[in-house]
Order: sequence, then C-alpha cells, then structure tokens
Amino acid sequence: MDNFQFYSPTEFIFGKDTESQCGAYVKKYGGTKVLVHYGSQSAVKSGLLGRVTASLEKEGIEYVMLGGVQPNPRDVLVYEGIELVRREKVDFIVAVGGGSVIDSAKGIAVGVPYAGDFWDMYEGKIPVQAALPVATVLTIAAAGSEGSPSSVVTKEDGMFKRGIGSDLIRPRFSILNPMLTCTLPAYQTACGATDIMAHVFERYFTNTKEVEITDRLCEAVLQTMVKETPRVIADPNNYDARANIMWAGMVAHNNIVGVGRSQDWNSHGLEHELSGLYDVAHGAGLAVMMPAWMEYVYHHDVMRFAQMAVRVFGLPMNFANPEDTAVQGIRAFREFLVKIGMPINFEQLGAKAEDIPVLVEKLGIGDGVREGFVNLDKAAVTRIYELAVEASL
Repeated sequence: MDNFQFYSPTEFIFGKDTESQCGAYVKKYGGTKVLVHYGSQSAVKSGLLGRVTASLEKEGIEYVMLGGVQPNPRDVLVYEGIELVRREKVDFIVAVGGGSVIDSAKGIAVGVPYAGDFWDMYEGKIPVQAALPVATVLTIAAAGSEGSPSSVVTKEDGMFKRGIGSDLIRPRFSILNPMLTCTLPAYQTACGATDIMAHVFERYFTNTKEVEITDRLCEAVLQTMVKETPRVIADPNNYDARANIMWAGMVAHNNIVGVGRSQDWNSHGLEHELSGLYDVAHGAGLAVMMPAWMEYVYHHDVMRFAQMAVRVFGLPMNFANPEDTAVQGIRAFREFLVKIGMPINFEQLGAKAEDIPVLVEKLGIGDGVREGFVNLDKAAVTRIYELAVEASL
C-alpha cells in the first residue's frame, strides 16, 4: 500500500424528509445568503425546491435562485452564476440536483473568488486556491459529487469537457434522501449505476500491490450495485435498494475505496470526449468505453481481472487458464450493462466510427501518453475507441 493522506470533511444527513433540514445546516456552516442552484423545472414541480427554500426562510436566511443546469453542465451558466453571486453578495451555494448541478455549483464556487477566468482552473493552468462553501441536496445517485473533491464542466466553444479536483470543493454538508430518486426514469437510474461502478473500477484496476482492504471495499460496492440496480429498475419505489445505491454512490467517489493505491481514470477521460461531442449521458458513455478499455488492457494484469470476475460477478476460477476467467469477467460486466438497459457500442450510443480521429485529437495527447494502469498513446486510445465500435455480446 502506498502512503496517502485522506480528508473527507462532508457531513451527511441521510434519510426520508431530510431536505427540510437544509436551512438549519446552512446556518450551522455560517451561510447568511445562499445561491440555490438547480436544473430543470421538475425540481419546482415536485415541490423539492419549495421545501428547501422554506427551510432557508425558517432560519431567516436570504437566497437567490439560478436554474437551467443541463446534463454535462456548461461553462456559460457557470459564468452567469459567478456574476449573480458577486452581484448579490452570496456567501454559500446549495446545489439541488444531481452531479451536473453539483459540478456547476462547484465551478461557480471556485470562480467567484478568482480574479481571472474560472476555466483556467479546469484547463489546469492554475490550481484551485479558494472557493465559496457548497452544500448539496442530492436527487440522483451517480456522480458522487456530493462527497467528492471533483467537478467536471463542458466549455461550449469547442465542447471540451474538463475537470478539477480540490478538497476546497468538497461539500460542507450533503442531504441524501433516497426517496428523491424514486421518480427517476429507469434509463437515468441505470446511467447513474454505471457511473458509480466506473468510479470504483477506476480505482480497482491498480498497479499497487498488497491493497487487500481497499480491494475488498471496492468489491463490496460493486457487488451492491450488481444486486440492487436490477431491483430498483424492476421496482422504482424500493426504498431500501435506493438507499443502498445512494450511499454506494458517495462511497464510490469520496476516495475511501481508493486511498493508498494508484488509480486509472482513462475510461473517464475517453468518455468525456464522447459526451462532450455527442452530448450523451455520461453513464451511457461509460457503459460503452469502460469494457472496451478493459479489453485493451487486461493482458497487463490477467489475475486482477480474473479476481474481478470471481469476486464481483461470482464466476468460477479457471486455474488452468486464468485468462479465460478474465475475459469472462469482462463479458459478465457487459451482460450486466445490457440487463439494466445500457448501450455497449458506438451504434447503440449514437456515436460514429468516423469521428474517432476527432475524439483522439480532442484528448490532447499529442506525442505523449495518458498515464494509468496502462499508459495510452494515440494509437492505444484509437484502438480502444475501435473496440467500442466493435463491441457485442
């Protein structure tokens, strides 16, 4: 196991009707005027925004509102939010929604105290040095932004999708009410589940040795998703299954399952170009790209992939031919994705093979490599995209 530092200060308020406590927690963490950031009108029609703002009013906390966050959140709305927060002298941001809303809120949070263009941080020109406090009221289990130090935003000019990471943008508190996810369409639920599994797999496939504790934690989260996702798709109102998935989403991405080990985020990187170019759901893009990445790299550590097959998907170990077990594990993952209604190739996603050179170019590798479990040059990522085109059961 590698040396590590782990800091996860977010307070979680979990369970039914917990959104009514939002105002009390804003006050606890020093907020006096709040930006309530949200996505579509469904948050209004469902009454959720009303319950959140009522809780703020109860505590005597002023607020302004900014909606309109899209999936794959855009820089244009972040700029608008930065201007609004500065003008209204807001000192706290509450994101009501899923990962896109939370990521947009985090973009606003880092942009307000920065004198330059917030996109400088997303391009990696400067690190995050300050941020307004952010809190969340979560409506979809997926991205894990409710507990993570991460944010991903898309720049409309060129549709470049880029991310930042800093403990300064971990939410002060997050309200997790599984009941708020019960009205999600099955496709969105499945996309979220895929994203959760991808967050774990990016940590699971590591070159670090002797990481049994985090291996087992990763496997527990993955097994939970394999069990619970079909249950909630069959019965959307299954509160207990929803609760397990919601907590799994947080655990998958606050890095408790990834400490002390090298990680690989190339599947996410390759997918970001897909969702940036085609504006597809992030989880659907991951369902296409992650198994393709697995196909390309599994020879690097056959036994780790065989371990996944046995421990996560319950397949028998072929001791005479571990490679066969590894391959069957990747197939089992694809079969699970199909079972929950996810695409597994370019055609099903609505992507085009002829756009592969564009996708590769947007990755910005040049003559270098993307480091990870296996370092990938332009030829390697081209081949992974090709495997995503060719994929079938």
